[in-house]
Amino acid sequence: MDGLTNTSDRTAPDISDEERLLADLNEQQRVAASHGMDPLLVVAGAGTGKTTTLTHRVAWLIHSGIDPRRILLLTFTRRAAAEMLNRVTACLQRLYRQSGAVPGGAVKGAQNGLWGGTFHAIAARLLRQHGKIIGLDPDFTVLDRADTEDLLDVIRAELKLSKENRRFPLKQTCLSIYSRCVNSRQKLQHVLEEVYPWCLEYEDELKKLFQGFTDRKERLHCLDYDDLLLFWNALVADGSGARAVRKQFDAVLVDEYQDTNLLQAEILRNLCPDGQGLTVVGDDAQSIYAFRAATVRNILDFPQQYPGTTVVLLEENYRSTQPVLDAANRVIAEAAERHRKNLWTAREGGVRPQVVSCMDESEQSDFVVREVLAHREKGIPLKRQAVLFRASHHSIQLELLLAEQNIPFHKYGGLKFAEAAHIKDLLGFLRLGENPFDMVSALRILMLLPGIGRKRALDLTDQLHTANGSFEVWKRASVPKATRELWPGFVRLLDHLATVKAGPRSGTSVPVEIDAVRKFYGPIVELTYPNARERNNDLEQLVHISAKYPNRGEFLTAITLDPPASTQDLAADPELDEDYLVLSTIHSAKGLEWDSVFVLHASDGNIPSEKSTGDEAQIEEERRLFYVALSRAKDHLYVCHPQRYYRAERSRFSDAHSYSQLTRFLTPTARVAFDWRLPDSDDVVTPQEAESTLKPHFSPGLSARSQTRAMWD
Repeated sequence: MDGLTNTSDRTAPDISDEERLLADLNEQQRVAASHGMDPLLVVAGAGTGKTTTLTHRVAWLIHSGIDPRRILLLTFTRRAAAEMLNRVTACLQRLYRQSGAVPGGAVKGAQNGLWGGTFHAIAARLLRQHGKIIGLDPDFTVLDRADTEDLLDVIRAELKLSKENRRFPLKQTCLSIYSRCVNSRQKLQHVLEEVYPWCLEYEDELKKLFQGFTDRKERLHCLDYDDLLLFWNALVADGSGARAVRKQFDAVLVDEYQDTNLLQAEILRNLCPDGQGLTVVGDDAQSIYAFRAATVRNILDFPQQYPGTTVVLLEENYRSTQPVLDAANRVIAEAAERHRKNLWTAREGGVRPQVVSCMDESEQSDFVVREVLAHREKGIPLKRQAVLFRASHHSIQLELLLAEQNIPFHKYGGLKFAEAAHIKDLLGFLRLGENPFDMVSALRILMLLPGIGRKRALDLTDQLHTANGSFEVWKRASVPKATRELWPGFVRLLDHLATVKAGPRSGTSVPVEIDAVRKFYGPIVELTYPNARERNNDLEQLVHISAKYPNRGEFLTAITLDPPASTQDLAADPELDEDYLVLSTIHSAKGLEWDSVFVLHASDGNIPSEKSTGDEAQIEEERRLFYVALSRAKDHLYVCHPQRYYRAERSRFSDAHSYSQLTRFLTPTARVAFDWRLPDSDDVVTPQEAESTLKPHFSPGLSARSQTRAMWD
């Protein structure tokens, strides 16, 4: 219960159902959970029981008589939605058990009827229901980011942009520009000027590319991530569409509202124009995703956008000690604009956070390893400790030292399960069976076959489109000799997938469909990829996860919009190392917590990032990012500041170096919440003593190499 006291045994007959429902909440949480239907903004500080409050708010609405099927809960991950729905159900079950009432339909409705999911997943669901109102074929397929990039690249090549302009932006950059325009609701010229100035000279060509991209998706009956939000917004902006969707919901609740972009905020305004029934929960101090076009303005301006808004501040923290909270409070207090709150805790005691002044990055790594092992000896497992950094490359030297000392670690980030090549291949078969006009999937799986290159694959795809998506045309197609033996089975498989719609009424199921693809594709994996055994195990896990979906379309949409991070999200295989240190970027650490937290490279140019120092809004976001890092710690917090950085020249290190400045976010006002120390001592020193102790030092090896090289200059 996010650290809340369990009062589930309160069964006194004089306690009302409403009191029982809110018994686990503090006063601020109760006010938020039991609020009426006027617009509500819950500003939930780090570790203040945001999920508990939102869960009880949903349970309160259901208990108050709102049909769960008329409640929409929007989250940013599938897991968050599933967790909240489970907790709502548990909350209602406990209430009815305590009161002696029969649960009836409310609990079952919360389990099965309540609309919960990500913005993109809910958009897909609503568009399949009502898309025809705005001329959208409800049988569309959804392209993931990689497939979207590939489609853009096809059009980019057709328009000969890559040939006419050698430095024309690559497909990844093109998609980023397109996505930024869509989600920020800004014109292409403005986005290029503000974010991609090196691409300004290609504005006209980019317009032509994006027009062709839009037309092609329409012909292929495909939507990408951004289209899902665009078409949902178009639906609720349309008179008939708005009436159809609005009458479905009495209450709309949004989690992590600080992470929404302008398009998502516009969807909400069209969905709830007067704010009635609208609840948003978030923390402006944790708005750190501007690079995804999220804007802190949504949560800061919410009370002005919805007159009559009630603002509830959640300030009691159940995670950290007061010394850690004092440090975080002082850092965020200097933000230029914010919803003012002051986190506090009922927990007693705690040690003061420390700024560790290190000579250089090597000494920083040595300190972290020593301290991590010392905490482990005192009973804090490695996995309850985390090392956080602004950029992924900031941990490279530490990773080398950890490997050298045989200390297991997990670094968060990297390729998601559904982005792996073999997974995308198998999904490509299913997508093409679902939508024969899906050119991206067609090209992908055709080029898996021996002898078929891009030109032949494009020709076969054109034949399929001309035949209106009938795979009969491929039975008569001429194919290279190398693939003739595979071709009949390949076409039979696709014809079967296109003919049979997986689902209970069809006599088949999604796992059966995937298994049919595996039988054909398995031998290709052996010939195409290394580690074939592990990859085939991944495909088997895909069979298992698909079993919970009623049809192929829902499965494909779900795994595209919210893919598992790894096979460990699908299978319960034990870790080779049961205990491991967590390494994570600060962005990936948001929403998590550890007993001990180490923040690396707290120097200007790293925190804040050098790329962000020219813009005041970006600096403010970097301040919030630093605040997020500090507020992940429960008991122990270390902020490491290497004072010297050696420079690498042409991949070789020299003794050339520069001195760094402590991060600007540790101002004199913020510093009073920290103790200063040196990495090889537990004694507290002043910042001035720490700086004077770290005298200039040069590596003899580096100097010798520099002198030797100088002989040949």
